[in-house]
Amino acid sequence: MEDNLLSLFAKKIRCKCPGFQFINIIFFSVKNEYFRFSKGVIIALSLLFLSLGISAQDFQSQAIKFGRVLRLVDAFYVDTVNMNKLTENAIVDLLARLDPHSVYITKSEVEEMNQPLEGNFEGIGISFNIIQDTLIVMTTIPGGPSEKVGLRPGDRIIRVDAKNIASIGIKTQDVFGLLRGNKGTTVNLKVVRRGEPAPLDFTIIRDKIPIYSLDAAFHLDKETAFIKLNRFSATTIEEYKTAVKKMEKEGKIKNMILDLRGNGGGYLGAAYELANQFLEADKLIVYTEGTHSPRKDYRSKTNGDFLKGNLVILIDEGTASASEIVSGAIQDWDRGVLIGRRSFGKGLVQQPFALNDGSMIRLTTAHYYTPAGRNIQKPYKDDLENYRNDYAKRYERGELFNKDSIPNTDSLMTRTLVTKRPVYGGGGIVPDIFVPLDTSIHYKYFNTLIRKNIFFPYVISYIDQHRKEILSKYSDFQLFRDNFIVSPSVLDDLMALGEKAGVKKDKESMKALQDVIFRQIRALISRDLYDSGDYYRIMIEDDPEVKKAVELLSDPKAYARYLNR
Repeated sequence: MEDNLLSLFAKKIRCKCPGFQFINIIFFSVKNEYFRFSKGVIIALSLLFLSLGISAQDFQSQAIKFGRVLRLVDAFYVDTVNMNKLTENAIVDLLARLDPHSVYITKSEVEEMNQPLEGNFEGIGISFNIIQDTLIVMTTIPGGPSEKVGLRPGDRIIRVDAKNIASIGIKTQDVFGLLRGNKGTTVNLKVVRRGEPAPLDFTIIRDKIPIYSLDAAFHLDKETAFIKLNRFSATTIEEYKTAVKKMEKEGKIKNMILDLRGNGGGYLGAAYELANQFLEADKLIVYTEGTHSPRKDYRSKTNGDFLKGNLVILIDEGTASASEIVSGAIQDWDRGVLIGRRSFGKGLVQQPFALNDGSMIRLTTAHYYTPAGRNIQKPYKDDLENYRNDYAKRYERGELFNKDSIPNTDSLMTRTLVTKRPVYGGGGIVPDIFVPLDTSIHYKYFNTLIRKNIFFPYVISYIDQHRKEILSKYSDFQLFRDNFIVSPSVLDDLMALGEKAGVKKDKESMKALQDVIFRQIRALISRDLYDSGDYYRIMIEDDPEVKKAVELLSDPKAYARYLNR
């Protein structure tokens, strides 16, 4: 792999430098002289300098310089040095100076990084949380190994094989190391369960565990579907089509609300395929282009399956990358209405390059552009720190509460491709309808209870105590949703727990947020006892963006007016 990359570099600079033959000999001499110290650095440097358009002569000079520094440190430094760690630190710092998204990924991180996008991993099939130094099962994945042997939400795992894991300061990464493993291998768990006099033993055979990118899909009414996506993975389009097909059996979908809030992106190909579902054939969805990456157009191949229905996409400051590709394409083609707040603003394309030890770098190689030519990448070159703190900056200048505070620049304005509406680039996708963030000061107290790890452990304990009672009264979700009432006493319980943790009691805030807290508790109970998608059925009951979307879709004239039709 290293030699292939070096050959690629040599081929690239041959086209740019008339005196290449002489340079090529020197370059590979440099490689032979210094490669034993750090193959990864030489590869990373070659890719970096190539991406920056640095000449072959400059590359040789810098490679020799860096190699000499490594040799001097190795030969003369006063203390023993971990050369591998030194090399990794150099690569990390080197990439950090380019842009916020070019990164170095260690060998141990590579496999874990790919799992959410590939759509599966191998393990026992649970989601978990570590609360008060105890590993607690939050959910079991339907059809997974843990569900099959009877493990259930609320169980406390105290031993994995022969290893005690209770009250030892276990971390999330430690849990992954213990519970994940190759398909077909066995793991033995000892579990404490409320109501059982002694710990229970489980033997679980690991298997492939699906990771879903679709959180929820259901009818809001007879004609309107709601779909929530959390990422764009290898399985996203299959999940989407399966969900739509199922909903079509329940009733014709004339309106769709696609919720991309908080969706940080994923595979460009998955975003392209989803956008294709809403567009006619041969429509430009996105194109990529960089100094060393010729323009590449991604056009819809066929007519999408949802061409005629009304479409609303929900976005916010957490909507990024692949999600912005979909949102930008829909907006540029005047195909649907965007509701929410300005998206994140990531318009950079990364390409992975493997290094010799199993690690890799993800190097930014191109920008992506919406069909109307918008580069929506927010500025980063002058101040990387401000880039990383962008959410706080948006909050400070009032952008999350007032559309007029969004920094639209006339020089970055372009127009949509059908009705010629003005749209902007230079820092995310600006929605057609702005919905402000809730500014209630009362959230400060509730958020403190969450940050102090009081709220969610309390709800888990509540579910554990009342599981049998709730299921005996409400055999299905609909019964639960229509009839279950959270006791007001939970507010007193939460305030009391907060006081024990040093959080001053605030009755006024609790009273003001009573409905919000009760809805959150009902949603968490629904996810635990019925179906994970039921969480969203309850959470969107008073969701301002969803309310606005439903209001718009119920008024065809207003919907058309936003699209200049």
